[in-house]
Amino acid sequence: MAFEGLSSRLQEITRKLSGKARITESDLKDILREVKLALLEADVNYMIVKEFIASIQEKALGQDVLKSLTPGQQVVKIVKDELVELLGGVESKINFTPNPPTIIMLVGLQGSGKTTTAGKLANLLRKQGKKPLLVACDVYRPAAIKQLQVVGSQLNIPVFANETSKDVVHIAKQAMNVAISKLNDVVIIDTAGRLHIDEELMNELKELKANIKPHEILLVVDSMTGQDAVNVGASFNEALGIDGVVLTKLDGDTRGGAALSVKKVTQRPIKFAATGEKLSDIEVFHPDRMASRILGMGDILSVIEQAEQAFSEEEAIKLEEKLKKQQGFDLDDYLAQLRQMKKMGSFSSILKMIPGMNKFKDLKVDDKEFTRIEAIICSMTAKERRNPKILNGSRRLRIARGSGTSVQEINKFMNSFEMTGKMMKKMQSGKGGMKNMLRGIDENALKNFKF
Repeated sequence: MAFEGLSSRLQEITRKLSGKARITESDLKDILREVKLALLEADVNYMIVKEFIASIQEKALGQDVLKSLTPGQQVVKIVKDELVELLGGVESKINFTPNPPTIIMLVGLQGSGKTTTAGKLANLLRKQGKKPLLVACDVYRPAAIKQLQVVGSQLNIPVFANETSKDVVHIAKQAMNVAISKLNDVVIIDTAGRLHIDEELMNELKELKANIKPHEILLVVDSMTGQDAVNVGASFNEALGIDGVVLTKLDGDTRGGAALSVKKVTQRPIKFAATGEKLSDIEVFHPDRMASRILGMGDILSVIEQAEQAFSEEEAIKLEEKLKKQQGFDLDDYLAQLRQMKKMGSFSSILKMIPGMNKFKDLKVDDKEFTRIEAIICSMTAKERRNPKILNGSRRLRIARGSGTSVQEINKFMNSFEMTGKMMKKMQSGKGGMKNMLRGIDENALKNFKF
């Protein structure tokens, strides 16, 4: 995952700081040297690291910090505040025009993930009540149009393409007419990329911008490019005047230097982050939440938002009524809850966003286990799912064969299920399930979270 190396280093540093009753200038110098090395190893631009360290040093050397009762914790707060500022300060949203359609143009190098990002962004905006239209303006890369059409088909989002034309301005204008006639209020244009920045690429994008006048130009940056993201960001911003950045492949890079460099260089906000391969794996970029994740403080707000999107309120009410009637929590209910959990994404990534969980270095969650459990339940008859008590030895052997597991695995799962059932009975008023459990975490405790 992104920032994994940087995160572990910074968390170790902040733990040392928080435990100190006094901090001398010598202590601070040693700590800042460690922070500097951690950032450089994460592939953050050298000049940005230099400014970052200088800013922390200036604020941390204040007499009110060094003479305070909790100087270590105050320095940690300064580090976090500076990290938030480096990542953009505040959340930056899409500027939707009051006169639809809003035109969003995606630009970037080939391989940065523009086409997939176009689909992910359209999917996200649809969840917000928008009616997007995807436009294929990459007329050079083989199968680029087909790729966008496949993505659109998977999401059930319309795609406009003209496979007989190489004139991207003409294609975009045609798409605008279609969007207006079909009442699409957002148009997302997937443009062509190159293996490197060249004059031909920029001229085509400039011409498209001049004719279409997009409301948002978003630069799609592969977070794994590291230092090169600085050059890419600066070049595109100078030529086009971008409005924001979308970071892709944040799930595949342990360094994350691009995220910490690109905003400072372009002076444009990071608006979205793609965090996985699924077309639902994109989120609005929150600088404060990302800084908290990096420093191991968790990100409970993002977990709650994911739960709200994944968990059906209607299903939660049905389950609550069922428990109130003492009908019990059966395997159909368990399967429904499991599938809703899977919609939230990788369980490992969810755990990392819960405050304090980063301390458990050996905690490993195999997401394939959920697939095995789903296979076990689906191998049961309707009667067995409703009444697990009838699962004798021969039934368990049949289920094991049908699910490709062993009887021992069936027994282990059933023991776990029985414990879950007891917990659900105790909850009784569990309306909202995961959402309410997460909301139950004291917000003040999170704000005062100590390492």
